[in-house]
Amino acid sequence: MFTGIIEAVGTLERVQRARASSALTLERPRCFDDLRLGDSVAVDGVCLTVARLDAQSFCADVMHETLERSTLGGLRRGSRVNLERALPVTGRFGGHIVSGHIDGCGTLARIEQDDNAHWYTVEADGGILRYVVLKGSIALDGISLTVAQLTPRSFSVSIIPHTSEETTLSTKRVGDTVNIENDVLGKYVERLLTYPHSSDKQYGARSTAHAAADTTASPAGSSGSRITAELLVRNGFGI
Repeated sequence: MFTGIIEAVGTLERVQRARASSALTLERPRCFDDLRLGDSVAVDGVCLTVARLDAQSFCADVMHETLERSTLGGLRRGSRVNLERALPVTGRFGGHIVSGHIDGCGTLARIEQDDNAHWYTVEADGGILRYVVLKGSIALDGISLTVAQLTPRSFSVSIIPHTSEETTLSTKRVGDTVNIENDVLGKYVERLLTYPHSSDKQYGARSTAHAAADTTASPAGSSGSRITAELLVRNGFGI
């Protein structure tokens, strides 16, 4: 787990491309002196595993699925990326819960200065925007940010100078693509409320057709909602 508080900006030193995967070799920042093989590192918000390591660099393998869902496939030698190690038990929780599992990508539609801050407006598809909440948390390229404006097609965040200076945001331009991770809470709540509970005795015997039908159930708050008192109790919400 990560918090979206970027520890360093690193440089991509080498990209080894296979048919549908890649291996990324990145500069090892000085603050990563305790990095170990098998550790998790968020690279522009994408959780990767340290597979090879020396005093100056570390390497992580990137599978096809990750390349398809994130901006990592577009990185080149010399690209600058945001880096964060996984949160230690003794660490400070300065941002919000970030898993490093990217939901998709968005496009920077507008960058505007507002006194000492900058507004970044990101356009994204409905599958991402459905989980975006005004004044809620969101991670862009691994950076923990707060949604300040929301429209049917986009959302905006306001960036203070420190965040701009300590991350790659200052290098972004209109038209650039960014990794987006929605706040995890909404996704889990929706899943629990629109799919059978695992303790349901009939769950294991359900046909594929029934399972597919369940995934299209009405979301909470809409007409035909499947939320009942029994469902809430069964999921641990006492009434």
